[in-house]
Amino acid sequence: MTSTDYQSPYRPIPIRALNRLARAGARIGLSGRLDIDKLVKHARRKTGLSDFGDDGHLEALRVLVESINDEARLTPTGLLIQKSRLTGALIQRLRIQDLLKRHPEIDDIDLGTVIVITGLQRTGTTLLHRLIYSHPEIRGISGKEALIPVAAADAPERAERSRRRRAVLAERTISYLSPDFMAVHPIDREQPEEDVLLLDLNFMSQSAEAILHVPSYSRWLAEQDHTATYEYFRRVLKVLTWQRSARAWVLKTPHHLEYLDVLLKVFSGATVVQTHRDPRVAVTSFCSMVAHGRGMFSDHVDPTEIGRHWCDKTHRMLERAMTTRAKTPGGRFVDVSYYDLTRDPMSQLRRIYAVSEIDFGDEAKELADHYVAANPQNRFGKHHYRLEHFGLSEQIMDETFATYRDAYAIPFE
Repeated sequence: MTSTDYQSPYRPIPIRALNRLARAGARIGLSGRLDIDKLVKHARRKTGLSDFGDDGHLEALRVLVESINDEARLTPTGLLIQKSRLTGALIQRLRIQDLLKRHPEIDDIDLGTVIVITGLQRTGTTLLHRLIYSHPEIRGISGKEALIPVAAADAPERAERSRRRRAVLAERTISYLSPDFMAVHPIDREQPEEDVLLLDLNFMSQSAEAILHVPSYSRWLAEQDHTATYEYFRRVLKVLTWQRSARAWVLKTPHHLEYLDVLLKVFSGATVVQTHRDPRVAVTSFCSMVAHGRGMFSDHVDPTEIGRHWCDKTHRMLERAMTTRAKTPGGRFVDVSYYDLTRDPMSQLRRIYAVSEIDFGDEAKELADHYVAANPQNRFGKHHYRLEHFGLSEQIMDETFATYRDAYAIPFE
């Protein structure tokens, strides 16, 4: 069973020792802050490239770095990991821009049929994503590709080995830093990953506020036009298609729920699958996931602040999604209940494939059945959480999400 002592994050002994040594270094003048100029210079030096593209990403990076430096209160190892993450994103931008210059035909690629899964976090999006990904004709963003969309090596075999090593390292690092996190959100490098990791290349996604305390960045993000970010995301998908083609794509992240208007404009013709679950459970479960995630990078985790922030944010996400759906012609959306999905996943797949005009033949059904059998719920441990852990109550949740619950006839779990 996962820990609920969020304010005392698990910390392996070697990491505690490393943090103590690094803090001692900070007391004698060694820097404990991120520096954008150094991040940019390191990425350019690492690749020998200089063009990142120009779509506002540096402004987003500036706001994010300032928020991390001023508000996140990272441990030294947390700071080191975030430095590596941000540098890695800049390196990928350089490689992607270079590839697009050398192969301008990439921009002409047709992505084919696109299925987009979204919904509140912890509503079955991961299960549904991996079930659809099991279809032999449907492509997704693998964990390896999400971390390294464009590898340094020109040879495909060497590039794949590089991606595999990075994916293995990322999975083992998370498992080592927070064993409980694997019970909350199992990570598998062979399964598809969330699109939010590619949105991170523009430094405009929910991922930062899900793993760090960055309130000023969160406020800034909510006020921005995300069109350029989604257009860049589409270009990266074309880069991935150029490397490994497919007839159809399945995409997934709860982030899309807040920006359905932009997504539908950029991905015209996409089918959007929205999952639904009792908000009392979904929001609380995600707050627990956020608390475990933040505990990997900071010694200062405030469950009440997490509950307040994500209750407000998920409410805004749902309101924006409902507004967009009310203005969008019918036939673009498929609603999937978490309870129907877990009870009879094959029926839900048939509904989605029918709308998307994708065949659900014997091979596809057999592969989906195999995934369900091989991945029972709670196979990494039981996830434990309660509303009161995050300063929430049934009354608060019911009042906040009443309109959403009524609109989609969501039962109490």
